[in-house]
Amino acid sequence: MFHFGVDYYPEHWPEERWREDARLMAEAGFNVVRLAEFAWSRLEPSQGTFDFAWLDRAMNTLARHGMHVVLGTPTASPPPWLMSLHPEAFLVRETGQRVSYGNRRNYSPTSAVYRDYSKRIVTKMAEHYKHHPAVIGWQIDNEFGDRDYDAPAFRSWLERRFGTLQRLNERWGTAFWSHEYGDWNEIPVPLATAGVPNPGLALDFARFCSEAYVAYQRMQVEILRKHCPEHFITHNMMGFRYELIDYFDLAYDLDLVSWDNYPRGFWNIAADVDPSTMALGHDTMRGLKGTNFWVMEQQAGAGGWDLVSVMPKPGELRLWAYQAIAHGADGIVFFRWRTARHGTEQYWHGLLDHDARPGRRYHEIKRMGQEIARVGQTIEGSSVKARVAFLLSYDSRFALQIQPHNPGFGYAEQFQGLYRALHARNVAIDVVAPSADLSRYDLVVAPSLYVLTAKTAEQLERFVEAGGTLLVTPRSGVKDDANAVVELPLPGLLARLCGVVVEDYDSLPVGRSNALEYAGVEGAVGSAWCDILTPHGAEVVAHYGEDYYAGQAAITMNVFGRGRALYLGTLGNDVLNDALVARLLDLAGLEPGPSEVAGVEVSERWLGGTKLVFVLNHTESEQVVTLADGVYHDLLADRLVEGELRLAAREVLIVQAEAQA
Repeated sequence: MFHFGVDYYPEHWPEERWREDARLMAEAGFNVVRLAEFAWSRLEPSQGTFDFAWLDRAMNTLARHGMHVVLGTPTASPPPWLMSLHPEAFLVRETGQRVSYGNRRNYSPTSAVYRDYSKRIVTKMAEHYKHHPAVIGWQIDNEFGDRDYDAPAFRSWLERRFGTLQRLNERWGTAFWSHEYGDWNEIPVPLATAGVPNPGLALDFARFCSEAYVAYQRMQVEILRKHCPEHFITHNMMGFRYELIDYFDLAYDLDLVSWDNYPRGFWNIAADVDPSTMALGHDTMRGLKGTNFWVMEQQAGAGGWDLVSVMPKPGELRLWAYQAIAHGADGIVFFRWRTARHGTEQYWHGLLDHDARPGRRYHEIKRMGQEIARVGQTIEGSSVKARVAFLLSYDSRFALQIQPHNPGFGYAEQFQGLYRALHARNVAIDVVAPSADLSRYDLVVAPSLYVLTAKTAEQLERFVEAGGTLLVTPRSGVKDDANAVVELPLPGLLARLCGVVVEDYDSLPVGRSNALEYAGVEGAVGSAWCDILTPHGAEVVAHYGEDYYAGQAAITMNVFGRGRALYLGTLGNDVLNDALVARLLDLAGLEPGPSEVAGVEVSERWLGGTKLVFVLNHTESEQVVTLADGVYHDLLADRLVEGELRLAAREVLIVQAEAQA
């Protein structure tokens, strides 16, 4: 079954309304709802007093209308009585102050007392709902997590990690500025009031914060697995852009990954929607476990707490949901059913507005629900096949948060820029961990592997030696896993593979760029950072055109075994990235995806030898697309099509063809 549904909060509405909501949900084609992830105060209204009767009634009403249920553990928002009893359970901010009550996710994931209360409510829910026929899965908490500046917990984690202070001092190089620690209690957390921290301490603090949520989630997973072994367990993550938790670690204990996709959310009123940004989010989530995923919160209307974002245009909600499916989603759940009348999210719009009348957005998704009822079984079991991988290093990402180098040197922005150039060519991409098996790929892009281990370097050498094509970008191989600069010519452990040495580097002033001489490409420039390269066996592919290093190497290519490693010494603009990507695909022996009409995305899912082609018009006007030779089955219109097709603005086409895998 393809899961198609909505997030619902029956506790926000009179009980006499529930039946009508369930009827409208069924009419829209929904078959799943998520419930209760913010309902702790209703489930445990006072300490040790539990009330599941209201939720039982809501679930039974929904089940009578054909709904399955994903239950959220309610630990993201503790009830007032709990935090009033235990103010020590509040999260500590970067200022060193504990937060006060009034928002959500305000708890410390390392607090022993909060973990005890969490265990109790999760256990009670699991015991109560383990045999409920409507329940198919659980979502743990909600959108982990702000960093908790809890010094005692950090020190305990460090003691387990290092064993001795001598080892910690050596790894962090604490002789600098006379910071050698003689007692675990002397070690600080990197508060904003302390200034720029020791890089080793700061990276380990980021790891500690990430692992705190992994451990807190694991505690809940173990309870649910014990009591509800037949239910799946997930957590709703926040895509590629979220950078405070190592999502590979967080995903490890889950049965499936889900995430929250808000293309026009988050109060950025002027923002245009970049289809590649959404696509990167989907590909990152799919890559966490190498399997299909769910979107647990798919935007249903304008977002807004204090400010209201741009309202999705007609057709966008359906278009975005189909894009998720094209990239591997096996479940789409819209947030939320009805816009709240009370609370912080009064203007975070649902499919129904405050007055509960079905309007434009509801009818758009109702149309999609009718389509899913017809094509969902065809989509079920299919998956994305990619020959290109991007390496996502959370250690490097954390370390570059600590020392960003230059206001224009953004890890995420660099990653997105290179991804965008491939996405524009409709190339399927996996986003994987540095430890992933690369043997299935022909091309690997490794943006700024700033923190690099010998194991990862060796793996990249094996990949290229076996015939793979690799792209390495600036500030790679700079640090070891303690965030200490290596005692090697840069790019450190990658120098042999890349056949190059970084002779010097230049951090460019804000707004300044350096033109590149690259294969006759007009308008190719680098910005923010320029590695000045000296080849040691590599071929020079592009030169800098300006400043004191004009004429020196900016991009190189080294033959290594049966493959090639390219080193890009600067952050390229779209022109440079586009030209470079074209060369990479050619070197890797890969063809661009079908159709390269600007703004029209073409993605594929495969089931054995059967290919499903998703054609998504992200533009504001009709576009003409040409299908590859052959006759296709248009699944949405149930007709045969071939050759040139006209696709209206924000419209979707799904065709099926028999082909070789």
